[in-house]
Amino acid sequence: MTDSRQESYPVPDPAVVDPSSTALRNGRCAPDGPAAANNPAPGRSSPGDPFTSGHEMKITDGVEGEGLLESSLRLKPHEAQSYRKKTLWVSWVSIVVTLILSVAAFTVSFMRHSASAFGFAFEATLDVLSSIIVVWRYSNAAAVHSAHREYIACVVLGIVFVLSSVCILGKATHDLATKLLPEVDDFLFSVSIVSGLLCIVLAVLKLMLGRVLTSRALITDAFNSLVGGIMGFSILLSAEVFKHHPDVWYLDGTFGVLIGLIILAYGIKLLKDMVPRFRQTRNYERFE
Repeated sequence: MTDSRQESYPVPDPAVVDPSSTALRNGRCAPDGPAAANNPAPGRSSPGDPFTSGHEMKITDGVEGEGLLESSLRLKPHEAQSYRKKTLWVSWVSIVVTLILSVAAFTVSFMRHSASAFGFAFEATLDVLSSIIVVWRYSNAAAVHSAHREYIACVVLGIVFVLSSVCILGKATHDLATKLLPEVDDFLFSVSIVSGLLCIVLAVLKLMLGRVLTSRALITDAFNSLVGGIMGFSILLSAEVFKHHPDVWYLDGTFGVLIGLIILAYGIKLLKDMVPRFRQTRNYERFE
């Protein structure tokens, strides 16, 4: 005798499954269509929403909720890894080049009493440190899109910027107060020209990679190299002006003060932007 009663089990309604969440989790854009328009993923922002820092690294709310950068929506896995390797290569080259420039600039600074050369030497040292931080940032292949790792690097960069600016401002202010006159020669010219050209080339490469990877840390490193390039040419300019107009001795120290203020302002802005985001994404350390 069979039991006529049958046990019924509720069948899940496939309509309640939101494919956009899976797409976002895998680093792809959700499909367009009426369903996507009527049921937008919670927390997603419109394409026109700007990133608060004003830089290329824009993070949609949905991606930020997963602890990922915007690059996870636009780059395929093999593309992201390719750009990561290029970033590491450029960063290592930058470390070697700027370390050599830093030693040369410090030598010029102490031998020729140049405040701008000292500022550039410190700037080159800062470039070495920022490139090391970028190397750490992209040393983990699995964390190429990690927002938390990105924000850690940016916070460290901001602290380094502020500390370096204090040293540069202190040296430049001291030279202005004591009316320290720079000594001009061919060695100073050669160091400034080579330094300026190399730093600008490195800045362009870092900026291009930073825009593709939507990395604020890499863009900051590019900014640092650009400032170093400008600083290198400022040494040449101040030395040339002093050579023909000795009464404008203060130009060298003035450039040192300006570069210190620029680095200080950028460091403070970086900390102001990144510290809150670091706190918001610290729960996503699983991407490390």
